[in-house]
Amino acid sequence: MARVRLDNVTKRYEDIVAVDEMDLEIEDGEFVCLVGPSGCGKSTTMETIAGLTKPTEGTITIGETDVTKLPPKDRGVAMVFQNIALFPHMDVYDNISFGLRLRKYDQEVIDRRVERASDVVQLEGMLDRMPDELSGGQQQRVAIARAIVREPDVFLMDEPLANLDAKLRVHMRTELQRLHKQLDTTIIYVTHDQAEAMTMSDRIAVINAGELQQIDPPLVCYNEPANRFVAGFIGSPSMNFVEGELTETGLETDHFDVEFDVDGLEVAPGDAVTMGIRPEDIYPVDTADSPASSSAVIDATTDVLEPMGDEIFVYLTLDGSGGGMMTSEEASNASNQLLMSVDPDSAITEDDEVRVELDRSKIHLFEAASGDAIAHGVAALSDSADSAGPATEGARAEADSGGAHE
Repeated sequence: MARVRLDNVTKRYEDIVAVDEMDLEIEDGEFVCLVGPSGCGKSTTMETIAGLTKPTEGTITIGETDVTKLPPKDRGVAMVFQNIALFPHMDVYDNISFGLRLRKYDQEVIDRRVERASDVVQLEGMLDRMPDELSGGQQQRVAIARAIVREPDVFLMDEPLANLDAKLRVHMRTELQRLHKQLDTTIIYVTHDQAEAMTMSDRIAVINAGELQQIDPPLVCYNEPANRFVAGFIGSPSMNFVEGELTETGLETDHFDVEFDVDGLEVAPGDAVTMGIRPEDIYPVDTADSPASSSAVIDATTDVLEPMGDEIFVYLTLDGSGGGMMTSEEASNASNQLLMSVDPDSAITEDDEVRVELDRSKIHLFEAASGDAIAHGVAALSDSADSAGPATEGARAEADSGGAHE
């Protein structure tokens, strides 16, 4: 096990900056996921740690050793790639032990390490099989075992589950968590799949355009994103974003207003801000569920419904027009659209006129220009008189007066 530290690491390819002044510290025994969109620099960051790519600037330390100029074989790391890349003419035992045999370890040591690794990844009884006799998940476990026998200080995993089917990916996520607990070693894992990052990691490092945006535990990234990019990237479907202008009593947008206490915010009335609200924090009026701190009622029309089994995604239009052909991400950024999540037994249908309200305690505010976070959750005005339908005024009065949900 070892701590990994990147100090001001930059990687340039002529006029392209793949990694930009990356400062990153990963603790001994920690499971950290590097996430971000394609081309953001997460794989390049991992390759610089592995020694496959030499950084243009900066230093990389593993444990107490500066490994910036060391070759990969001397860094104490083992890597698992997206492409499983087993030797097709070798059985499982020979695939797992190949690196040890190449380094001329004693046969007794090789046998002991292969037995231990195969036990860890549950390959008992399969050591004499050929790769084409294994399932995709079993082949990936062979690749992981091949890394385990190295007994490295750090495991580097570059999208190792990307080529597996959806059901097998879920199973292998559990296997990797179990592996981490059993080995108690440092794991750095690259993925674009935020579900993998949220479920497996101790911390998530969100990267965009080569820059580290935030590194925090998964729920902190979800509930307290550092900026608009993190807020939009973490969470599926994406957070809704609405542009507006701060007023003395809250936020004014093209299609609705939200009243809240603006005191203490690092912005002033008249400033342009972006409001973010997640689909699960939008509630239909007159349902059993209600927000902790209700906004004024917003009139909308349902456009498209997406039943997901345990919930239904409802696309809302705020100006009576259809949403057209949009992805969920496009809808979340459209000025006349909101995406709401409701229970699967909801009676909402397409083209319904609905009234919804936002949970003010879950509203996020971001600076319009920089995208930096201003606030996570806003408070009701002490003398707020939000307009409300008769069915919700009682609950809203309780919330605004500091009831149990506040």
